[in-house]
Amino acid sequence: MLTPPRSLWWSTLDQPVVPRAAFQGHRDVDVAIVGGGFTGLWTARELLRRDPSLRIAIFEKSVCGFGASGRNGGWASALYPISDEKVEKSYGSEALRHQRELLRTAVDTLGRCLSEDGIDADFVKGGTLTFARSDMQRTRLESATQRSDDVWLSPNELSSFGSVAGALGASYSAHCARIHPGKMVRGLSTVVEKLGATIYEESEVLRIIPKGRQAAQVVTVSGSVHATYVVRATEGFTSTLPSLRRAVAPVYSLMIASAPQSDSFWDAHGFSQFPTFTDDRNLIIYGQRTADNRIAFGGRGAPYHFGSTVEERFDQNEKVFAELERTLRELFPDVENPRKFQWGGPLGMTRDLSPFVRVDHSTGLCSAGGYTGDGVVLSHVAATALADLIVTPDQETDFTKLTFVHHRSRSWEPEPLRWLGINAGLALAQWADRTERRKNKSSKASVLLEKLLG
Repeated sequence: MLTPPRSLWWSTLDQPVVPRAAFQGHRDVDVAIVGGGFTGLWTARELLRRDPSLRIAIFEKSVCGFGASGRNGGWASALYPISDEKVEKSYGSEALRHQRELLRTAVDTLGRCLSEDGIDADFVKGGTLTFARSDMQRTRLESATQRSDDVWLSPNELSSFGSVAGALGASYSAHCARIHPGKMVRGLSTVVEKLGATIYEESEVLRIIPKGRQAAQVVTVSGSVHATYVVRATEGFTSTLPSLRRAVAPVYSLMIASAPQSDSFWDAHGFSQFPTFTDDRNLIIYGQRTADNRIAFGGRGAPYHFGSTVEERFDQNEKVFAELERTLRELFPDVENPRKFQWGGPLGMTRDLSPFVRVDHSTGLCSAGGYTGDGVVLSHVAATALADLIVTPDQETDFTKLTFVHHRSRSWEPEPLRWLGINAGLALAQWADRTERRKNKSSKASVLLEKLLG
């Protein structure tokens, strides 16, 4: 069995994680779901809410929530990996408006679903603060707020929300909630079982075979399942399946978490409404004040590994952990014991950064993912679209109209181009941030990074 991450989230669960029984033998089901994270579990929930008679089996290589669902930054946000400008250019202003409004509503919907299901995942909708810590960042953020419904906060106004060292102001978006992802994914797995799905853990899937003369098939290490539909919900682990190595790139994001901070610390810094926080640097960082008054803080910077390889040892990178600690101390100079926990792992990124939801009724194969780190809410939205497409395929819904439904990203380049391109992007982001810090101006790296990301 893969070892569950020694993260803050797993260490603060109410109960220890005990693996469910592994799959053996053969079964016939209506829907087989490969992957026991948010996408797979939400899909099972939405399907069973539409049709409680469905026979659903979920197959998880380790335990539910082992992947990104159980170790992310805990941002339940309306963020989308592609800019509004690019979505509008590709799909039009009405499609952009519909998608943006649905994703914003989905933050509240997620909280309501957790409440209905009795899942206490520390959900608090406190919004997001994006701090400006240089003149360049302030100019960019002030300009961005003029094109959105975000609010610009001056340094004096930040005292009502939360502040970090060196903040020249911040943009504030109301469309985000803080969650405890471990509590959410483990609670969701319990709810799905109660609804009637069967979850098999420690059950590695080796192959997914499309419908031919027989129904679609899932082949595991110790048996096989025939299903009318097979939903692939493997996100950052997609490259481990045959013929899918170039479909979704596993990009690593790492996190640290502090010891609980004192009341005086939080009196000085605020965050009493628990907004998530970041700043406007190029290399993404993200943080939250947890329910037990820690700082959970993460960021990119870990390298992509040749051949889309995924290994547990890649979850640990001392250089990145040290840089996260340095950055956290820069934001909160008085933080105590900032690296009590450290963990990480891969997330899924498509070549054009677009998520996807696909259902092929002719082959019985379905899939969703490619959230590029924005999957807490997007996974529920994608699962709802999947359920609509499977149960009522002839009816258009608000979810099946989304721009990423039926979307197909082109494959990543073959190696070594894939390795060179992704790691070049990381290097360019770091170069751009260094230049902005030293010279307070943009660099050639910023221009090259924009071209690389399209």
